[in-house]
Amino acid sequence: MTIFVIMFTLIPFLFISGPEIFVVLLIVVMLFGADKIPEIARGLGKTIRQVKDATNDIKREIKTSAENHGLDTDFTKDITKEINQVKDDIDDITGPIKRTF
Repeated sequence: MTIFVIMFTLIPFLFISGPEIFVVLLIVVMLFGADKIPEIARGLGKTIRQVKDATNDIKREIKTSAENHGLDTDFTKDITKEINQVKDDIDDITGPIKRTF
């Protein structure tokens, strides 16, 4: 089950389709054998979890350090506001150009 979770989380980022996934799985089975695949999937799952935990720890340390030094850590709202403003401006400019099908 873990290999399917890993595959479906990576598929949107790798831009591969069904037949390509089938070929990759076939090669993996031929190289490692069906009995080794669960071990490989567990190892990949543990590695991904460790990387995720490490990045969360780094984020938390940066945030607490910034808060301790009195820096503003709530800048994401400002960035989101600016992005939405740019989107609205682009929609205003391209509104008459858009085609309806």
